[in-house]
Amino acid sequence: MSQTPTPPASYDVLIVGTGHAGAQAAIALRQEGFAGTIAMIGEEAYPPYERPPLSKDYLAGDKPFERILIRPERFWDERGVTLRLGEEVTAVDAEARCVMTAAGAVIGYEHLIWAAGGHARRLSCAGHDLAGVHGVRTRADVDRLIAELPGVDQVVVIGGGYIGLEAAAVLTKFGKQVTIVEAQDRVLARVAGEALSRFYEAEHRAHGVTVRLNESVTCIEGEGAVTGVRLADGTVLPAQMAIVGIGIVPAVAPLLAAGASGDNGVIVDAQGRTSLPHVFAVGDCAAHANDFAGGAVIRLESVQNANDQATAAARTIAGREAAYHAVPWFWSNQYDLKLQTVGLSIGHDRAILRGDPATRSFSIVYLRAGKVIALDCVNAMRDFVQGKALVAGGAVVAEDALADVTRPLKTLWPMG
Repeated sequence: MSQTPTPPASYDVLIVGTGHAGAQAAIALRQEGFAGTIAMIGEEAYPPYERPPLSKDYLAGDKPFERILIRPERFWDERGVTLRLGEEVTAVDAEARCVMTAAGAVIGYEHLIWAAGGHARRLSCAGHDLAGVHGVRTRADVDRLIAELPGVDQVVVIGGGYIGLEAAAVLTKFGKQVTIVEAQDRVLARVAGEALSRFYEAEHRAHGVTVRLNESVTCIEGEGAVTGVRLADGTVLPAQMAIVGIGIVPAVAPLLAAGASGDNGVIVDAQGRTSLPHVFAVGDCAAHANDFAGGAVIRLESVQNANDQATAAARTIAGREAAYHAVPWFWSNQYDLKLQTVGLSIGHDRAILRGDPATRSFSIVYLRAGKVIALDCVNAMRDFVQGKALVAGGAVVAEDALADVTRPLKTLWPMG
């Protein structure tokens, strides 16, 4: 029998997390006509804001914070959504239907939506906590980084994924000497095929970025603040700043401690339900069987996934059963290149080049067993928009037709 005290505050739906997934859950509940009480609780002191611009427009100074808010602050009050900001949930009692915060507050719920996302994965080596070592996950992360930039000439970016490459592009525009250190043999190794990886590697080199592949970091050097990054071969890269972009750690420890199934994320069904009663999980922290990954249980770190999973969970709570089944998509802005990806290229056995990379407008179509499973589109919006139907339908299209840029993708399927 639970000994948790009766909560002094309780809500019909309590949403933990104020990112895209949490915000969309609240929005969708009201759109579905849900009239009960809703609260969002988040560790940050700010109302819900967009995360992707942090390593792009916000870091570059092209968008002030007010322009990356998901909704104006008054929106939440007008919709009857209580914002509990600056509060960290540290425990969940699924039997008593309540959560506990770091400050000792006990908050009850009828339904809990866990949309806490994750925290930037930190280095484990010596010097990881020196001043000048930054993640790029929150507004506070980027504000600290921006404040230090005037005193920085050399930057080492650890990790060649989207975050690292986007940050490198912005800092290069600022005139900084940037080195990317990637442990694998190519950048974007987790998310793209080799041809795209080599294209972006060449782009960064052409902009003056040093790209070091197959390199691992031994430690961060410095007394109080970073002065260099030591690699496994003994090389020390001088730096007054190090940016760490090596993924996230899903923020699911309280749910797992409460008995939810999961490990690298909490496992959910098509409606977003966890194994705990009345507890849903959505967004970056939710591991789900994805049809576009061949049914594999994966986490997707994207705005699309956050929004679509949150909508499915909200509809379910509102009494309208709805399963999550959405074609994944992603984007990345680097220099004057807009990369748009639709589908998941995991396990592809063929990659068809559509267009000429030298023109800086082209696509790569990924096939598995003859079916279109994904496209990477660089400055090729039309291919991205039209390619979604090919991925959704598992289209089988002749390779020469896919490679022919004179033939719009929408004309290629269904065939026969």
